[in-house]
Amino acid sequence: MSVMVARKKVVRKWEKLPGRNTFCCDGRIMMARQKGIFYLTLFLILGTCALFFAFECRYLAVQLSPAIPVFAAVLFLFAMATLLRTSFSDPGVIPRALPDEAAFIEMEIEATNGTVPQGQRPPPRIKNFQINNQIVKLKYCYTCKIFRPPRASHCSICDNCVERFDHHCPWVGNCVGKRNYRYFYLFILSLSLLTIYIFTFNIVYVALSDDTAGLGLFPGCSRSLTLLTVLEVLICFFTLWSVVGLTGFHTFLVALNQTTNEDIKGSWTGKNRVQNPYSHGNIVKNCCEVLCGPLPPSVLDRRGILQQEEGTAQEESCPRGPSAHEPTAAPGPGGLAEESSAQQDGGVPVPSLSNAEMPEEKQLTSGELPVPSQDAGRAEH
Repeated sequence: MSVMVARKKVVRKWEKLPGRNTFCCDGRIMMARQKGIFYLTLFLILGTCALFFAFECRYLAVQLSPAIPVFAAVLFLFAMATLLRTSFSDPGVIPRALPDEAAFIEMEIEATNGTVPQGQRPPPRIKNFQINNQIVKLKYCYTCKIFRPPRASHCSICDNCVERFDHHCPWVGNCVGKRNYRYFYLFILSLSLLTIYIFTFNIVYVALSDDTAGLGLFPGCSRSLTLLTVLEVLICFFTLWSVVGLTGFHTFLVALNQTTNEDIKGSWTGKNRVQNPYSHGNIVKNCCEVLCGPLPPSVLDRRGILQQEEGTAQEESCPRGPSAHEPTAAPGPGGLAEESSAQQDGGVPVPSLSNAEMPEEKQLTSGELPVPSQDAGRAEH
């Protein structure tokens, strides 16, 4: 016998979130789908540091100071921690509007703008918002069906609106926004210091190894190690131009409390010369707000539970009872089971007469049992 049993399957909210993001560790890690360049970043950092710690650090610790590998290890761990924190966190994605909310917003827009004649372009969906006596325009996102908060923008790669959107960085494999910008800045700052550090001591190592190789003071140094050091120097040299320059650019933005998106669009340096309403006019205050201010919690609730019921059929063995298609035996007056002669002979069963259809002498009152007549008793004898 087949029985439908309802089971509840636990579904997390991150499994139903729209957008082009990938999630790992049951929604705890959130990244963009395009992660190829992020793996290249890990390879370059881990490979360069591994060569430095394996070869140059041992020599420099003996010749100069044991503090050299210790300080390099501290920079390396800090850079890796901030990189992973930037790549694996929610940058500040704003949830999309629910169908009811989207319908309500559409009704508000139609009530405000009125009906637009056919063939005419509808007016832009913009709301004015005042911040520090400065008018800021809130734009409507046709994908997320919301009016974006100030400084938010829609990322075309991740297909999400991000609060205080700075830019999408393929090197970290994630968007950079309100919730991970400080970690991104600390990552590029620590990576710049680590690159300069390794580049400097590689040059020192090459200079010392040439002198000691010529004098025979350090026989453990070989030409193969020198070639690996030259390779590290070249990697660090080309990395310096990009990483150090990027760090300087973001230091300038932090001092002005400005984002990369606003700088590219010229939001506060255009023809109108609109003053930045988010700047405090003080470099220290701006740096404290961007790098030391309270970190807002994520509004996605990625690990929230959604329960869905699924019906599954199971076969259960149970004793077979009387079927509706089989004749049931009715107890007779003597307590024995009797069957109609019509069913036994295979004929058509004769319908029984109701109390109203019986003749008057055969009609029974309610609760009265039929009594066999004397003629019937004589016939039996």
